Amino acid sequence: MQKITDSNRIGDIAEFYAVTWLWDNGYEVFVNAGATGPVDMICVDPEGDVRFLDIKSYRGTNLKGRTDTQKKLNVRYVHFNPDTRKCRFVEHQE
Repeated sequence: MQKITDSNRIGDIAEFYAVTWLWDNGYEVFVNAGATGPVDMICVDPEGDVRFLDIKSYRGTNLKGRTDTQKKLNVRYVHFNPDTRKCRFVEHQE
């Protein structure tokens, strides 16, 4: 597999992997049609709770915290590791 280095392409890949990962875990997923804003996607978990998500690619370092708007909306980060192609929910401390 070729290693992708373009940050915009990595972000696109991260969102596609996140959608399929969420589907595999029983979520319904609704993706933001625009490229901007505090939320990348809205999902409904298997219990029927609505969640706002922002998908972030990372390689273990230098990940910024949520914005004030994201905190107010209770946006949760999903980390995508482009090396392993794995996703995980972030447990926010702030």
